[in-house]
Amino acid sequence: MTLSRRQILTGATIGIPAAALVLQRCGRPTRVDGPVVAKASSARDVEQIVAAQPTVDGAGVKLNRALGGRALSLLDPFLLLDEFQSDDPDDYVAGFPDHPHRGFETVTYMIDGAMEHKDSVGNHGRLGPGSAQWMTAGHGIVHSEMPKQERGLMWGFQLWVNLPAARKLIRPRYQDIAPARIPEVQLDRAVARVIAGKAFDREGPVTGIDVEPTFLDLALTQGASVDHPLPDGHTAFVYVTDGAVRIGPKAAEVRRGQLAVLTKGDRFTATCDASSGRVLLFAGRAIGEPVARRGPFVMNTDQEIQQAFADYRSGRLTDGV
Repeated sequence: MTLSRRQILTGATIGIPAAALVLQRCGRPTRVDGPVVAKASSARDVEQIVAAQPTVDGAGVKLNRALGGRALSLLDPFLLLDEFQSDDPDDYVAGFPDHPHRGFETVTYMIDGAMEHKDSVGNHGRLGPGSAQWMTAGHGIVHSEMPKQERGLMWGFQLWVNLPAARKLIRPRYQDIAPARIPEVQLDRAVARVIAGKAFDREGPVTGIDVEPTFLDLALTQGASVDHPLPDGHTAFVYVTDGAVRIGPKAAEVRRGQLAVLTKGDRFTATCDASSGRVLLFAGRAIGEPVARRGPFVMNTDQEIQQAFADYRSGRLTDGV
């Protein structure tokens, strides 16, 4: 999902009381007998709630942007989250014709409908209901994402994930994940699909990603309660795709079409007192580097962005380095 071709071309720790350590002259601590106090577990609360905003992208696809717009531009390492959901073909049939990417990763997750993917180096695939694709654009790719249907419900998501500077110009990579490869775990009054990361004694099929992501699809029914550990230092947020859920010790309510940024902590907790609630949970290690982005390219400096556009215009974008 990006600009048109015309626009592109123109443009935690364990705590040890002080009395339990004796510092020698060399500066090395010597352990003596004393109590060891373990850090208490901390569930994440909601820090901010943002409503997804309607917009148009690609060749005229109507969608809702929860991350990457004016309300919320960046959650390191996450750059964008779009939801497209419509049963009106006029809203999606034009799709996302050929467009380039460099310097980051795109994640497509389908709930209903089908999208066909093609690219400049001959890759070709179909994403149907329940499937996912994690594409590492690296040094550059030109691809298209087009609806494989002319009627019916089209419902899916695209997430953009940044790459660290040292990895922005790597060779492109695809992970196409069929629905049967995504573990589905039956919990008490809830169902979890594990796309990336480890959860509920299962491991998602997406591997080898720099930011060590967690990506879960959680469907809760009334009375459900979900508790899942998350690395304390990882950025985390949820997007509610249906109904409503309550998150964290303060039980903040997050409703359909809202994104909730989570505070620091080592656990994600959610409950559902509505008839149902469905959320996508994302978490990943922050990169902590400057971000320069324009249209389909995400680099570290404006000069690198200008070089990406120059490479695209000259046909060198996909040549590698």
